[in-house]
Amino acid sequence: MLVVNPAFGLLSEDGTGLVKHFDIRVDGNTFEIFTASNYDIEDHEFDKDEKRLTFFINSSLENNLGEILLPNELLGDNFTFYVNNVESIQNVKPSEKISFITLNFTGIGDNKIDIIGTEITDTLDSQGGGCLIATATFDSEMSEQVQQLRELRDNSLLQTKSGTAFVKSFNQFYYSFSPLIADYERENILFKEAVKITITPMLLSLSILNSVDMNSEQTVLGYGIGIISLNAMMYLGLPILGIVSLRKIF
Repeated sequence: MLVVNPAFGLLSEDGTGLVKHFDIRVDGNTFEIFTASNYDIEDHEFDKDEKRLTFFINSSLENNLGEILLPNELLGDNFTFYVNNVESIQNVKPSEKISFITLNFTGIGDNKIDIIGTEITDTLDSQGGGCLIATATFDSEMSEQVQQLRELRDNSLLQTKSGTAFVKSFNQFYYSFSPLIADYERENILFKEAVKITITPMLLSLSILNSVDMNSEQTVLGYGIGIISLNAMMYLGLPILGIVSLRKIF
């Protein structure tokens, strides 16, 4: 565990936030992190093995807003966030060398923010990622629906080459939009209920895969094509059939 003392800064130029500068030294390299926030970062820790950067915060406000400039060489540009040990969705805008992170959370007093770097290209764990939309829809990553998705991914898909390739490709598409949907679900209860109604049939169809044996490339491909066809029929075929039927009536 590496613990680095912060170099305290001054108020930001527009006077809305406290600016701080942190130097983190890892394997002879120094990485600079800049923050601006309406709360006070009292301390921080960096765990090289866990690829985790932790901020210990004290706030006098209920609504907390902060911005972080984080070099991609330190943790990559794909993150999992925890606010007081609860997974949280935050806004990240990565560039070639730096990720611009906007932290938004609530709570007066002491708070802890964990930023965990996650690679999504090489390892099985990283290919897993998180079920952001399902977690936001059912309020917890420990919900039955999210657990079923995780079991399907870890115990079936990631056990074969074709399943692993599918998860990798799917994640690149899924994480391009899922954080925005998950964020809006937390802001709008009606949208959240609409998403729940929309994804429930898909989750029910996927739950079938947890009760079948998918221990070979052939079975993964077979069941995968079957489930994709079933969902295509539910989400595309049935609406089209309904529209055609209504046109005949009117």
